[in-house]
Amino acid sequence: MRPLLNVLWLVLSGFWLALGYLLAGIVCCILIITIPFGIASFRIANYALWPFGRTLTDRRDAGAPSLVGNVLWIVFAGWWLALAHLVTGALLCITIIGIPLGLGNFKLVPVALVPLGREIVPVPDHQRSDI
Repeated sequence: MRPLLNVLWLVLSGFWLALGYLLAGIVCCILIITIPFGIASFRIANYALWPFGRTLTDRRDAGAPSLVGNVLWIVFAGWWLALAHLVTGALLCITIIGIPLGLGNFKLVPVALVPLGREIVPVPDHQRSDI
């Protein structure tokens, strides 16, 4: 079921959302001081492209620098990426088949707002396919 959901996700929203994260990552890497934000954006672009079968966990070693970085991220890039997830999720929820994908978009809003201090891990096979 995960491959089918991932293909639907890729076609209906994942490609465009990943492009948004890639654009944010490129802009962040051009401005030398924001390279850590660019790296985080590239990681999330990969996750936004093919999310089913993977999940996010908090990193225990993330501290105050991640908190400060997340505040800066929200101000400069996170709000418009979260808005893209909200709009895409709302549009997908209009159709019956798009409801699970729309809910997946809503679950990615917190990731778009605060990406630092998290890591992407595979979901064990015995767990449900959650984003």
